[in-house]
Amino acid sequence: MHYVFQFGWLLEYYPIILKGIGVTIELIAIGGVFGVALGVVCAWCRALGPKWAGAPVALYVELIRNTPFMIQLFFIFFGLPSAGFKLTEMEAANLAMIINLGAYSCEIIRAGIEATPKGQFEAGAALALKPMQTFRLIILVPSLQRIWPALSSQLVIVMLGSAVVSQIAAEDLSYAANFIQSRTFRAFEAYLVSTLTYLLLAILLRQLLAMIGKRLFPQVSTR
Repeated sequence: MHYVFQFGWLLEYYPIILKGIGVTIELIAIGGVFGVALGVVCAWCRALGPKWAGAPVALYVELIRNTPFMIQLFFIFFGLPSAGFKLTEMEAANLAMIINLGAYSCEIIRAGIEATPKGQFEAGAALALKPMQTFRLIILVPSLQRIWPALSSQLVIVMLGSAVVSQIAAEDLSYAANFIQSRTFRAFEAYLVSTLTYLLLAILLRQLLAMIGKRLFPQVSTR
């Protein structure tokens, strides 16, 4: 008995697929912007900040980097309500993405900061800039330039990892694939379409980040 491929269901279920794509894009947009911002703050705390700030940030980074993303997601969505913090599926998914990316981007950005020549810090002091001004005006941009390829790859990884948010019923692309498979029983076709869609999203995101890198840092290459 030969398996017959059928993709006619795409015409009926394309609104669900488009909604799933939109939710996935929303997750990486919100998680990317706020996650990198959190990473910058944490990297400053670990590399240049006061000693009292370094220890809790280091604990946060190690906790997140050494536990599965799904467990972090479940803790936020199922665990926090027990402490009185009830979140919707999308709020929990976005928060989990931000926290997860914040920890990984912290270490990537910290590596860029620690690779900064001492002369740049001395230049800030010579210009009578305060430490935070030196960091913002002199240190941060060259540091981001150095680590942009690694940070771009991490953003793509986080976008692909967002597929697990369907486990809390966030209606992303993987949720759409699971829903369609449960209705059509066409598992091969449903997951093939979702796989190819994730591949396309990853390629587009990498190209977008490459364009942003070229605009922000003319010397940078993401390849």
